[in-house]
Amino acid sequence: MTIQELYQNIEGDYNRAIGVLRVDKLIDKHIRRLPTNGVVDALIAAGDTMDPVQLFETSHAVKGVCGNLGLVKLSELASEISEEFRPGNPRTMSDDEVKAKLNEIDALYQKTAEGIRQYEEG
Repeated sequence: MTIQELYQNIEGDYNRAIGVLRVDKLIDKHIRRLPTNGVVDALIAAGDTMDPVQLFETSHAVKGVCGNLGLVKLSELASEISEEFRPGNPRTMSDDEVKAKLNEIDALYQKTAEGIRQYEEG
């Protein structure tokens, strides 16, 4: 499987990733790290406590990592959480809505991680 085929399988935006990282070798290096880097796991864990600082910081990190990797949907979902908990912004979602959004992020992340594992297996 090529890196472009991986992006098709996980519904990522390869052109966005290559625009940021410039070469396939860097995309490959960083996409392989995603399932084990813990950033999404930290976001999901922050949802268990509903700690606003942790939710902001971890969602902002997910937004950036996924945005740079061309994982647009994950980045957009994380951005919604980030803006919800950005210091100074008024809350617009209930805790249940936030948890539902986090479940959506987790499900999409699990699907993406599985696609990456299949890519690694060749």
